[in-house]
Formats: sequence, C-alpha cells, structure tokens
Amino acid sequence: MSMGKRVEVIDDAPWGRSQDWIDSGLLNGRNAADFASAVGQVTQTLLGRFDQVQQPFSGVLPAELATAFEAVGLDQPLASFEAALDELEKLYLHDAVYFHHPRYMAHLNCPIAYPAVAAELITAAVNSSVDTWDQSAGATLIEQHLIDWTARRIGFDARADGVFTSGGTQSNLMALLLARDHYSLVRLDGYSIQKQGLPAEAARFRILASRIAHFSLQKAASVLGLGADAVVPVDCDADYRMSPVALTNAIDQCRRTGHTPIAVVATLGSTDFGSIDPIAELAPICRQAGLWLHADAAYGCGLLVSPNCRERLAGIEQADSVTVDFHKSFLQPVSCSAFMVKDRDHLSCLTYHADYLNPRSQTQEKTPNLVCKSLQTTRRFDALKLWMTLRVLGPDKLGEAFEQVMALAQAAHTLLTQDADFEVLHRPELSTLVFRYRPAGVTDPALLDELNAAIRKALMRDGRALVAATREAGRSYLKFTLLNPATTLTDIRAVLSALRTHGQAFLDACSPALQGDARICGVN
Repeated sequence: MSMGKRVEVIDDAPWGRSQDWIDSGLLNGRNAADFASAVGQVTQTLLGRFDQVQQPFSGVLPAELATAFEAVGLDQPLASFEAALDELEKLYLHDAVYFHHPRYMAHLNCPIAYPAVAAELITAAVNSSVDTWDQSAGATLIEQHLIDWTARRIGFDARADGVFTSGGTQSNLMALLLARDHYSLVRLDGYSIQKQGLPAEAARFRILASRIAHFSLQKAASVLGLGADAVVPVDCDADYRMSPVALTNAIDQCRRTGHTPIAVVATLGSTDFGSIDPIAELAPICRQAGLWLHADAAYGCGLLVSPNCRERLAGIEQADSVTVDFHKSFLQPVSCSAFMVKDRDHLSCLTYHADYLNPRSQTQEKTPNLVCKSLQTTRRFDALKLWMTLRVLGPDKLGEAFEQVMALAQAAHTLLTQDADFEVLHRPELSTLVFRYRPAGVTDPALLDELNAAIRKALMRDGRALVAATREAGRSYLKFTLLNPATTLTDIRAVLSALRTHGQAFLDACSPALQGDARICGVN
C-alpha cells in the first residue's frame, strides 16, 4: 500500500533538503520582507476601502453574493498573496458591513480604536495562548492586571477575580453555572455538581430575570441542564426596568409553586431599550432571599469609565458576578469581554487539573494558570487590545465617547418626539432608541407592522444606512443602536428622511381595495 510521498528528515532540515515551504510560508525571521510586504498591502487595501466606503452596506442579498463563491476552489492556492488579497476584496471587503460608518445604527457593534487593531497584529503574530503561564508569560499578567483594574472600576475589593471571555453569552453561562453550583454546595449539604452531576432538586431550580433580559440566559439554562423554562420572566416598570415589587412577588410565587429560586439576573443595559435594572434596590431582596445576584452589564459597562454618568451603575458592586463586554462599549474589536466575580473562591468549580498542562503542583507554587478559572482551554490573548487602548488613549476618552453617544440618543429622542410621523416607545437611558414610522391616518396594527418591516428591508437593500428591528407587546418596531461617537444629528436626520421615503413608497404601493387602513400591499 502506498503511503504517499515520503518526507525525509535530515539533520536540521525537518522538511527534507528543501526549505521552500519554511522560507515562504511560516512567519519567522527568514521571510520578514514578505511579511512586511503583506502587512503593508493589507493596510493600503483597508485604508483605500475606508476612503471608498460611502455607506455602511452595499445592499447585496445573500443569494447574489453566494454566486461569487461558486467558482472558488480551496484545494489549489492562488499565485500570490496579492492575488488572494484581490480575491478577498471582491468576496468580502466590497460587501462587508462597516460599523465605523456613522450611519450604521443597527446592532451593538462599535467602531474600533486604532491601538486595538495594532494590538491584534501583535496578538496574531506571537499567537500566545493564555491558558497557562508556560504558553503566555507576560500575557497572563497583562490579562490579570486588566481583570484587577475592572474589578476596582466595578467597586469590588481584593477578593475579586475574573477572566476574559468570548462575549456576554459565555460570561452569562459562567454566571449561572456558578450560581447553580454555589446553591447546591451551600443549600444541599455540600453537594458538588462538578463531581456528582445534577441533583434531583435541580429540576426545581429557577433563575429570575427581567422579561427583556438577554436570550443567552435561556440558552445558558438549557446548556446547564436546567432547561430554558427555568428562567422566570419578571415584569418591568414603564421604563423597561425590572420592578423590585415584581421580583419579590416572583420569588414568592416560585416558592408557592414548589420551585426553588437560586439566582437573579439584573440587566444593566438591555439590548433593545438600554434600560438599567435598579440593582441597588434588587440587591437587598436577593440577600434576604439568599439568591445569587448577577449583573449583566455587557452593554452598560461603558459607564464604568464614564466621567459624568458612573452613578447610573450604582449598586453594581453588590452583585456576586458581573458580565462586561469591552467590544460593545469600549471601542474594542470582537472578541473582548470578561466575566467578573466578587469572591474568587467561587471560580473553583471551573478548576480541573491536567498533569500535562496545569498540574496541582503549579498551584502550590502559585504559578498563574488562567485555565483554572476559564471554560476554555486554548484561549486567545484578547486582553492585549484593551491594554493598548488604555495605555494610548486612557479610560476617560473611552468614557467620553460613550457619553457622547448617550447624548446623541437623547437628541434623537427629541427629534422623533417632535415629528408626528414617528412614534417613540421610550426615553433612552443609554444609547438605544425604539420607535416606528406611523404617519397620520395609518392606525391598523397589522399594517403598521408590515410597513415598518418593509422600511427596514428596503433601507438594508439600498445600504445607505442600517437600523435594527425588534418587537414589543407583539408589535414591530425599528431601533437605533448608537455606539459611534462620529455619528451626528445630521446623520440621524438623514436616516429618518430615508425611513420616511421608504415608508411612503410602501404605502403608495398599497392597494386601497379595502376601507380605511386595511390595505392590500403588493410589496415583497
């Protein structure tokens, strides 16, 4: 049987006598010129693309772009790096969604600080894995220093700790994992889920969160074996903040029905409304009930560096754990997030020892192996980009940028409330704003839903701006998500004008075959 071409290992030539592959493919001192050339070409391509971008999106449809990939064969390389970059520009860069454009107002995607991009190059080139000290050295200390800094910003003391994560979903999963395991250890006579699996009582465990809390909580409960239904929605007040009275009632209701509340999640910056649950009022309720309190500040964490608005997070220091997403409010590239705990001892339920990686002896020697407090093993050095941003720009500038988009949201709210063609659902607390186009004479709920869905679809097709969509009380709405400090009120006005134009075009295409608002619309 043929085993294919035999590779000869001779002396110090691991790939045989030829060094062509090493010289042309690996990043090392031998191909420094090629690497520098590639980086230069990428830089020029990106700068050229940024200069050319006139709108956040090209408007291309999935089926249209997919045809460009049909002729791409990955089994054979292209002739040069230049050729590959040219291809990439056609397949990706031309039709990418550009978050740096001031009229991108859709999701919680921020423009990024340039020191963070430079740091990404260093991270990729060195390729440290921050799971263990012997793979990362100073990278471990940089991440830990940032964790300690974040803990102080939250208001935690020296007992606190944390770890960088892939995002809010992973952080929230870790929070509920710790809450579940902590409850079992404390309330079930030292029962260890880590070692023994779920106890029979777990079927009754319940997590209470605002009805508009992030869907990752249901996902986490499912992954943890509790089931998505274990997340109990709690009513909000008129400002879309969890009601302390409703929380107390929900806890009592759980217990009356034979369920066991184990945790409460306070959302400090809801995805749709930017609403901040009154954590200072919720914390005493949780303490009295013996419940773990998690603060999901994935969005609102930008207030941690705000020079003037930090008090909006008052009470966050009373949480047992906190989610922060630097890639939302700190102008960082994805991924850059962290999970924080008030008491580092709670992270022990994540600790496993492998003799080849992080043996117990290293713990005794106080070797800092971050894998001991992470769900991940191999883990990218994502902390470096935040480190470089803080060292170059400083936290105050990041906080001022976040304050600027919050002020812009207030100004947009004023514009919308003064325009009879738009209905605004709330006053923004952070930088999101939910509203819909509702011109005079159009009152049928179904038609309004269809109208606003069509507006967003048409706007995305022409690509001049991007806004998000959501539903509240069963009805369809549009949403501004403002994270770009370069966005101006002029941009807001231009987007509102485009929304109005698309809305009127939709209504003009509707057939007035039925009376009043009940129209038959022929727009796909």
